Amino acid sequence: MTRGMAPRGVTILGSTGSIGTAALRVISRHRDAFCVSGLTAHSNAALLAEQVAEWRPEYTGLVSGGQGIPSEWQSGEDVLVQAATASAAAVVLNAKHHGGELVPVDSEHTAILQCIAGHGASAVRRLIITASGGPFRTWPNARIADATLADALKHPTWSMGRKITVDSASLVNKALEVIEAHFLFGVPYDRIEVVVHPQSIVHSMVEFIDGSVVAQLGVPSMELPILYALSYPDRLEDDGVARFDPVAAASLTFEAVRTDAFPSFKMGLEAGRTGGVAPAVFNAANEAAVQRFLDGSLTFGGIPRAIDSALSALGDRPLDGIASLRDADASARSLVQGLH
Repeated sequence: MTRGMAPRGVTILGSTGSIGTAALRVISRHRDAFCVSGLTAHSNAALLAEQVAEWRPEYTGLVSGGQGIPSEWQSGEDVLVQAATASAAAVVLNAKHHGGELVPVDSEHTAILQCIAGHGASAVRRLIITASGGPFRTWPNARIADATLADALKHPTWSMGRKITVDSASLVNKALEVIEAHFLFGVPYDRIEVVVHPQSIVHSMVEFIDGSVVAQLGVPSMELPILYALSYPDRLEDDGVARFDPVAAASLTFEAVRTDAFPSFKMGLEAGRTGGVAPAVFNAANEAAVQRFLDGSLTFGGIPRAIDSALSALGDRPLDGIASLRDADASARSLVQGLH
């Protein structure tokens, strides 16, 4: 970013979550480069109030639980759109579709973006996305199905929210990342691979058509990709995250994904290749199943069974605009919530 310019206004959708709070930590170290123009949260009004008191954004919105909130706050489902389209929002930390450029925040996709650096999809032979393998990487298949919530939340390398941590344990997150990479970078599914990399140092690799492979490495911290996304296409000097020490990292290892042990991962890849409403059904069914797992009404082994039921019943519906996607999403959630 050019020095001497006015701070870039950043609106954060979901400021009370793990990504949102990490983003605010990054911004706090670069107050000359960024200001907070808007904050929204789903239901955590208490933390949102603390953030508003510190950052004084022009726009504040709470999606759910709007009773008793300050009069200057907005509430309801529309706050995300309102915040994202506010004139002060130069950068929206989420996915802003209209009038802007999508810069991924996920560590794997920002790694791919950095590796590609000026090359188009025609120069790419393969995208190689890494996965930590989660807490069940070495568990036998039968034991995984009986895993408890406490087991699933023991991620070996990343500190994340409960939902995404469960997705990492089931490898659903990797299936979704493959789908996202397909659309973000225009690379066919048969040229996107996932490998298990327990150390979480290599965040992704790109193999080019000449055989060269470029990888992006770094300590596992979401603050690094967040800063890159906020300052893109420039880079800001930052000392907030520990420097990468290749000697301390020692050996870096890679393994094949055990697709038989993680059926949700395989179903997600198949949903992506199927297209239509199938990816929306997969995502919605997983979200509903994970919520049931979190509240104790579904076992970990029940998550892939719930996803399979939804895809079998709804995955081949025709795609006919956004309305059909919303209907598929709602139908998948309803189906999973009604399973016994």
